[in-house]
Amino acid sequence: MDDKSEIYYKLFKSPIGEIFVASTPLGLCRVGINSDLREEMIWFEEKFSNFSIEESDDQTQIYVSQLIEYFEGNRKEFDIPVFLIGTNFQKRVWKALTEIPYGKTASYKEIALRVSNPKGVRAVGQANNKNPIPIVIPCHRIIGSNGELTGYGAGLEIKKWLLELEANNSCR
Repeated sequence: MDDKSEIYYKLFKSPIGEIFVASTPLGLCRVGINSDLREEMIWFEEKFSNFSIEESDDQTQIYVSQLIEYFEGNRKEFDIPVFLIGTNFQKRVWKALTEIPYGKTASYKEIALRVSNPKGVRAVGQANNKNPIPIVIPCHRIIGSNGELTGYGAGLEIKKWLLELEANNSCR
């Protein structure tokens, strides 16, 4: 019998829209950008066999605070616990994404090389697409090999906004 996973969430307004933040006692597990609560509940039902979820300021405050600091241009790295749900390959890709410095970008091919899978460019793209905690795991920093902006789950306008935020604050 599976233990029940406790999940806490908070919705807050940001410069790019409403942000959904969810955590377990082990760390941040989900960030949704302009998603609705029904979509988020479906994600949790797919990932957890048994869970309870409740809104909580206390349990999510550290995550919300660091995201707000990021949006204000005052935070360049996150130092919060994360609880990642994904395959081993996805987790390797997500770790590689966190190694892209603030204000910099990398291509799918560069990430494929970093995770020792030089022919896995499409697999890296799929892992990027499944990133459960965008911004904290900076999948927005991935661009095409030609330097062009490529897909982003929250939309290319938001990706462009995040990259410009970082470019404008990387020297601070």
